[in-house]
Amino acid sequence: MTFVTCKASCDNGILLSAGNMHTWGKSGEGSSIKISRILSAVSLLIALVALVLALRRPQPIGLQQPPAAKAVNAQSFETKIEQLERAQAQGQTGSEVRLTADEISAAIAHSGGESGPTNDPAGGSHPAVDPSTAVGPGSLEQANLQEPLISFDGDTVHGQFLTEVAGKKVYVTVSGHLGAKDGYATFQPTEFKVGDLNVPVSLVNNALQKKMLEQRDRLKLPDFVNDVKVENGELVIRQK
Repeated sequence: MTFVTCKASCDNGILLSAGNMHTWGKSGEGSSIKISRILSAVSLLIALVALVLALRRPQPIGLQQPPAAKAVNAQSFETKIEQLERAQAQGQTGSEVRLTADEISAAIAHSGGESGPTNDPAGGSHPAVDPSTAVGPGSLEQANLQEPLISFDGDTVHGQFLTEVAGKKVYVTVSGHLGAKDGYATFQPTEFKVGDLNVPVSLVNNALQKKMLEQRDRLKLPDFVNDVKVENGELVIRQK
């Protein structure tokens, strides 16, 4: 009789223990599912935030110039470069010129044919850009960003332009240091943004340097230029 009671008690203990083990297994499985769902939700949220930031318009790094100011700055750029050429022709060495961001931006626009006059069917001419449509302070509309915005800060150059990624128009802002090596301009990025989204430089630098190699011919400096760098908020071009 005692043996039967003991056996019943033992059986009940085993069943109870098995039941508890079964319950624990269910609880752990449920927790894993909940954690997985939470991680999925967080990952989705991070992706959505990144997408929104990438499509947002960033703060402009500078203002676009009115056509009249752009023409003056483009002419100033050409005059300073001609000074270096004359110095080289006269046998001088070590001359340098300093260029502002506005002069560089105007020169880029001018080289793209945006600042010159165009002829109308009647044989007259008119400005390529109407002065009344000049961009106001702080404005950075997609339709108005016709050429890169450029600014200098200390020894750093900042560039901002509109491009297309996966069929979407996005703003790209890149900062870094200009230099020269073996007769070619160099650029080392220090910051990269797509819209308002900061992208680690380590993720884009290899692709950027590869792209620069593909465009190497366009980075060749004139024979009379020895060095280029940004210094005290200006671009310094030094003659050989």
